[in-house]
Amino acid sequence: MISASTSQVTTQVNARTIAAFVFLIGASLVFLTGFAPSATLHNAAHDSRHTLSFPCH
Repeated sequence: MISASTSQVTTQVNARTIAAFVFLIGASLVFLTGFAPSATLHNAAHDSRHTLSFPCH
């Protein structure tokens, strides 16, 4: 019974760690691409945000 409880806690910790990692990667892509100095990269991100109805201004 102890191992089942430990396994469940470990699974919850792993899920939270993965969710946090995915969130940080996604936020980094949005903000680093949006503020990129390259006009081409910025415009590509800008057009993608408009396509997804994501406010950008």
